[in-house]
Amino acid sequence: MDSTEFRKRGMEMVEYICNYLETLGERRVTPSVEPGYLRHLLPSEAPHEPEDWDQIMNDVEDKIMPGVTHWQHPRFHAYFPAGNSFPSILGDMLGDGIGCIGFSWAASPACTELETIVLDWLGKAIGLPDHFLALKEGSTGGGVIQTSASECVLVTMLAARAQALKRLKAQHPFVEEGHLLSKLMAYCSKEAHSCVEKAAMICFVKLRILEPDENASLRGQTIGEAMEEDELQGLVPFFVSTTLGTTGSCAFDNLPEIGNELKKFPCVWLHVDAAYAGNSFICPELKPLLKGIEYADSFNTNPNKWLLTNFDCSTLWVRDRIRLTSALVVDPLYLKHGYSDAAIDYRHWGVPLSRRFRSLKLWFVLRSYGISGLQHYIRHHIKLAKRFEELVLKDKRFEICNQVKLGLVCFRLKGSDKLNEKLLSTINESGKLHMVPASVNDRYIIRFCAVAQNATAEDIDYAWDIIVDVANELLEKEQHDEISEIINRKKLDTLAQKRSFFVRMVSDPKIYNPAINKAGTPKLSMELPSPVVSRGSAPIIRTQSSVDHNSWISWPLAFLFNSNNEEKGSNCSLRFRHLDTNVRPTSSRRNSGAGSSPSPENETGFVNAQQQQQQHQQLLLQQPQQLQSPRKSPLALRKASSSARENHN
Repeated sequence: MDSTEFRKRGMEMVEYICNYLETLGERRVTPSVEPGYLRHLLPSEAPHEPEDWDQIMNDVEDKIMPGVTHWQHPRFHAYFPAGNSFPSILGDMLGDGIGCIGFSWAASPACTELETIVLDWLGKAIGLPDHFLALKEGSTGGGVIQTSASECVLVTMLAARAQALKRLKAQHPFVEEGHLLSKLMAYCSKEAHSCVEKAAMICFVKLRILEPDENASLRGQTIGEAMEEDELQGLVPFFVSTTLGTTGSCAFDNLPEIGNELKKFPCVWLHVDAAYAGNSFICPELKPLLKGIEYADSFNTNPNKWLLTNFDCSTLWVRDRIRLTSALVVDPLYLKHGYSDAAIDYRHWGVPLSRRFRSLKLWFVLRSYGISGLQHYIRHHIKLAKRFEELVLKDKRFEICNQVKLGLVCFRLKGSDKLNEKLLSTINESGKLHMVPASVNDRYIIRFCAVAQNATAEDIDYAWDIIVDVANELLEKEQHDEISEIINRKKLDTLAQKRSFFVRMVSDPKIYNPAINKAGTPKLSMELPSPVVSRGSAPIIRTQSSVDHNSWISWPLAFLFNSNNEEKGSNCSLRFRHLDTNVRPTSSRRNSGAGSSPSPENETGFVNAQQQQQQHQQLLLQQPQQLQSPRKSPLALRKASSSARENHN
C-alpha cells in the first residue's frame, strides 16, 4: 500500500469508524459466540500471496465484529468507562504515524518533554500538591504515563521494596538479602484491586489484606493496629496501597486517617490508587474526595477511563522520582546520551524499555475539550447515575448497596444472592444490556455504570425498564416455584405421615385402635396347671383347650374380623392351628354398640374355653371304665378316646 492508496483507504477507514460509532446502538452489546468460534472461520495459516483490501474489510465485518464486545455501546454498563473520543483517536493515529520509541530524551525529545508537560497540566487540574509536579521549582517529583493502574501499583511497590531493603541492609549488613526480603509486609484493603496482590506476588513480599468498615472504607486504626502487630512478630511494614474509588463499589478509603497513622511509620510508602475516581477531581466540588493526598508518596489515575482518552494511558505521579528510578535503573552504554543528567529518561520510570508517543492523544483531548468540557462530561455522567439511583429507590423490591458519589450505582434485588445471580445472568444473556457483579461486604451486588460518551437519560430509562421486566418475570417464576415447592413438600409430608401411621399402627395397635386400648390386653398366667386333676374318684385329664385362661387372638386378627363383618352378609369361618375348633365372627361391634376390643370372653363368635372343658369332662365321665380298666392296652385307650372325640365333633 502506497501513500495514494493509503489516502483512499484511510478515508474509508475513518468513514467506517464513524458509521460504526453512529450505528452502534443497533448491534448486540455482547457477542453470542463460544470459545474457538474464530478459529473455524479463518485459515490455519497466513496467506502466502497478498489479499485484496476490500476482502479484508469484508472479513472484519463478517468475522471480527460478531465476536466484539462493544464497550462504547449505549447499553454497555459494565466495569468503568473505556475512554474514547475523536481527538484521542486522531492523536493515536498521529503517534502511530510518527512511530517513535521514546525510551529516552535522545530517542525522541518531543515524546519525552510533551509527556512531562501534559502530566503537570493534568496534575494541577486534579489538585495534586506541588511536590508531585516535575516543573515546579524545587520539586523532586514528576509524572509518567504507564500502560495501566496495575503497572503503577507494581512499579511503586518495587520502589518501596528497594528502599526498604536498602535501609535494612544498612542496619543488618551481614544478613542475606533474601532473608530480609522475607520480612517485608505490604498492606491493602479487602476492596482493593486484585493488581495489588499480583504485584506482591511479583515482588516476592508478603501482603496483608485488611477488613474495611461497613462502607467498604479502610480506616487508619485498622492499618495502625495491623502494622504494630506485625512489628511485634519481627516483620517490617514497607508499603500501603489505598484506594479512592474502589472497583467493586467506588468506595473511598479514609486517606486522612491512614496518613496520620503512618506518621508513626515514616519509612512506609503510601500509594493512592484512584484509577477511576481520580479523573473527577478536576471538578472543584469533588476535590474534597482527595483530602489527605498530602500524605501520599505516589498517586495514579487513568484518563483512559473517564477523560475520553483511548487506552492505554495511565498517569502516575511520585513525590520523589529518585526513589522510583533507583529501583528500576539499568544504564547500558548503548542507551546513554550526552544529556542524561539534564533530562528525564522515562525508561527508568517503568518496567518496559520501549514507549509509545502516548502523550499526544492526552494533549489532543485536553486542548480539544478544555478542562471545562471535561468537567461537563464528568458531571453529566454523575447526573445519569443519580437518575438511575432514584429509579432504583422508587422500587421497594430493590436496594442501593453503595454511596453513589460518582458514576457507579450498586444495587440488588432484596433477596438471596442466588436470585440476583439469576437476574444478572438473564439480563446479560438477552444481549440488551451488559453489567457485571461484585462482592461487597460478602454480598452479591450488581454494578451499573454510565460509560458511553454520549449517554442520555433515555438510555438510563431504557436500561431500568429492561431490568424491571426481567425482575418481574424472575420474581413471578420464583413465586410460582415457591408455591409449587410448598405443595410438593406438603404432598411429601402427607405421604410420609401416612407411611409413618401404617408402620406405627402395625407396631403398636393400641395407639390407633381405641377399642383395643379401652378393652385392654388380657394377661396370660405364666403358671402352667397340672394336666391331671382329681375329681372325686375319677381323675380328669386336661387338654390344652381346657386351660382355665381365656385364649387370646392377636389384634390384627381382630381387625380382620371387624373389617370382614363390616360387609353385610359376610360369613367367614376361620380355623386356627392352636385351637381345636372353628371360629366364626359375628356382627360388628359398631352395629351392636359394644365398645370393647374383641376378646374370647365378651364376643359370642369366639369359643369359650370353659365350655369346651366341661364337654371334655362329661365325655370322660361317661367312659370311666375304659380309662380306668387296667386290662385295656394303651392302643385301645387311644382308639376309645379318638372315638369319643369324633362323637363330640
